[in-house]
Amino acid sequence: MTKNKKFRIIFMGTPDFSVPALQALIDGPDEVVAVVSQPDRPKGRGKKMAATPTKIAAEASGIPVLQPTKIKTEEFADTLRSFNPDLIIVAAYGRILPPSILDLPPLGCINIHGSLLPRHRGAAPIQWAILAGDSEAGVTIMQMDVGMDTGAMLLPAAIPVATDETAGGLFDKLSKLGGTALLKALDLLREDKLPPIEQDHSLATEAPPLKKEDGCIDWHKSARAIHCLIRGMDPWPTAYSFLDGKRFRFFAPLVISETTSSQSPGSIIQADKNGLLLATGEGTLLVHEIQPEGKKRMSVEAYLCGQKLTNSQQFLPTP
Repeated sequence: MTKNKKFRIIFMGTPDFSVPALQALIDGPDEVVAVVSQPDRPKGRGKKMAATPTKIAAEASGIPVLQPTKIKTEEFADTLRSFNPDLIIVAAYGRILPPSILDLPPLGCINIHGSLLPRHRGAAPIQWAILAGDSEAGVTIMQMDVGMDTGAMLLPAAIPVATDETAGGLFDKLSKLGGTALLKALDLLREDKLPPIEQDHSLATEAPPLKKEDGCIDWHKSARAIHCLIRGMDPWPTAYSFLDGKRFRFFAPLVISETTSSQSPGSIIQADKNGLLLATGEGTLLVHEIQPEGKKRMSVEAYLCGQKLTNSQQFLPTP
């Protein structure tokens, strides 16, 4: 392959995470001949149809956009084939590709996965990196096969995870890192310097989609584990618990002590302008921000200006 080879690329992606990689391709030396996104969906209180982030980016650059409702058809494979792509690049498209697409481009299909494989295979790798307390996270440029993130690795890129990092913040960092790593991988591919490396499947962990109930706090767990839960669930689905039958969501936590309090897990040890100091199964946790039921997210200090929280009140997993 020549160093000056210009790839014809079909890009498949849907949400905000995909946009930096798509924009990097648009601004780079290769040609994005088409973008495939999931269909537009209703959004907001008015339920108006909203274009997907990748569709908006593609149309701004005059790139054709395909939004099929079904991708496992020969008709759709023929449509992709008509663009004569050298390779297909996928970033959070949201559907598993069938063999008819995986086998279509001469250089195969390359995925930008939001974890350091084989760790955190699945739909929510960024959240699970924080939930698991990982000290580093990253993206892996990988070859796609019929499995769930089981293909050979081409290029990993890692960054440290800050102790106060949230899933939302890490999402933004890794989406940008994905675009940078992708361009580097394509340059190496042009020079035949991108050998595939098989994953060690024995080290694989799963990162399944999150559900709202996953945010329910078990106060019998350690302060450190709850600290990871709150950050990993921010901004969605959020970590929550109940006080006097009302749901409270928790944000901006800090582990204060590894020493277990004499109070029952979930109990308020102290509530003041510094936040909520809470007992857990192991250690104490300070929470700086909360969202009371029916209210906006706010600092604990702001909440205490109009409401009262007293020592020994206890948060519970159910109303």
